[in-house]
Amino acid sequence: MDAKLIEQIVREVMASMGETPKQPKVNQNSLKVSKNDYPLGTKRPELVESPTGKGLEDITIEKTINGEISADDVRISAEILEYQAQVAQSVGRDAFARNLRRAAELTKIPDDRILEIYNALRPYRSTREELIEIADELEHKYGAKINADFVREATDVYQERKRLKEHM
Repeated sequence: MDAKLIEQIVREVMASMGETPKQPKVNQNSLKVSKNDYPLGTKRPELVESPTGKGLEDITIEKTINGEISADDVRISAEILEYQAQVAQSVGRDAFARNLRRAAELTKIPDDRILEIYNALRPYRSTREELIEIADELEHKYGAKINADFVREATDVYQERKRLKEHM
């Protein structure tokens, strides 16, 4: 279901109950941050939100002890990684910004699949075809184009250096 539709439904239900849900903090597609916004948690705390929607003010020791905060509540979100990439880029750290954007894409992929891909990328573990399938999966299933391109590049390097698994 579309996230905007879900958000609209929640707003209508909350309004009918006499409550107002949290408004979205920003339009993340158009927001640009820079070194002047760093550290985000201090200078722009309204931007810092977990993948489950919890802000910094929602995460406390007391709530953690009471079991109200889960591990998913303290994971980094793709949006925060993008903001950090923008900060890095604003100070000329382009390579670091690219790494943060790759990491942002990886937040969409289940941890167990990331570990499988990591193992498949080790020398002599995969054939060229298997690595190309992984790249296609990253791009088409998870929308992780940067990582897909990275795997394709690694595949070419492995082939050149004879680090691919032989066909069985």
